[in-house]
Amino acid sequence: MRFFFTVLSVLLLAGCVPPSQNQLRMEMDLEEMKRRLAQVEIQKAEAAQSEASGGDTLQRQVAELLAGLDNLRVEFQSVNGRMDDLGQDNRALNDELQLIKDDLGLQLNSLSNRVNVLEERVAQQPAAVTPQTEAATAPELTPEELYQNALDAIRGRSEFAEGQAMLETFVAKYPQHDLYVNALYWIGEALYGEKKYELAILQFQDVISKYPTHPKAPAAMLKQALAFNALGDGQNARTTMQKLIEEYPDASQVEAAKKYLEKS
Repeated sequence: MRFFFTVLSVLLLAGCVPPSQNQLRMEMDLEEMKRRLAQVEIQKAEAAQSEASGGDTLQRQVAELLAGLDNLRVEFQSVNGRMDDLGQDNRALNDELQLIKDDLGLQLNSLSNRVNVLEERVAQQPAAVTPQTEAATAPELTPEELYQNALDAIRGRSEFAEGQAMLETFVAKYPQHDLYVNALYWIGEALYGEKKYELAILQFQDVISKYPTHPKAPAAMLKQALAFNALGDGQNARTTMQKLIEEYPDASQVEAAKKYLEKS
């Protein structure tokens, strides 16, 4: 019994003895290995889940990126090609502009030479040109231009002699022209403006007698009466005014004739 108690005491004492440092280190290493293994398992599970759920999306994104990269490469090549073409076009344009510039330079030199030659010829000619020569070389006016110039001189500038001379030229050169009778009338107006009343009366009478149905006939009759009045011949002036009213009742000059008769 004493032995039994002795052994039991030893065993109890052995159970109460604390563990050594090596045992503690081994237990700690074991726990660390367990922790690492658990972490690896967790990472493996997460990787598997990520591959199962998002693998297609990632592959699609990668594919899209690759496609975009290919498009960028194609666009880059296209831009390079356009830049090369533009450079060729610019060179061609520069070449063409240079040709034009050279051609213009040649033309300018040619013109300069011609100007020099003409200046030398002018220097060799007489210094002055007489007015008669200028008039002889001037282009001839058309009938209408000649007629209009005459009216401008008479009505616009009161240059009656000059206007009359041009009208005399007109009636001599263009007797069949539609403005012929008008020219005869304005010759009378030019004479009236110069206060050559007797000649004006005769000129107006020529229009009245030869062209009584012409629109200028009543105007010639009115101005003829005024010429009589300017000469102090009131009787012939009134007679002519009365004749105008009777023969051309619808003419615009009738009103002036009536006013004259009322005052006289």
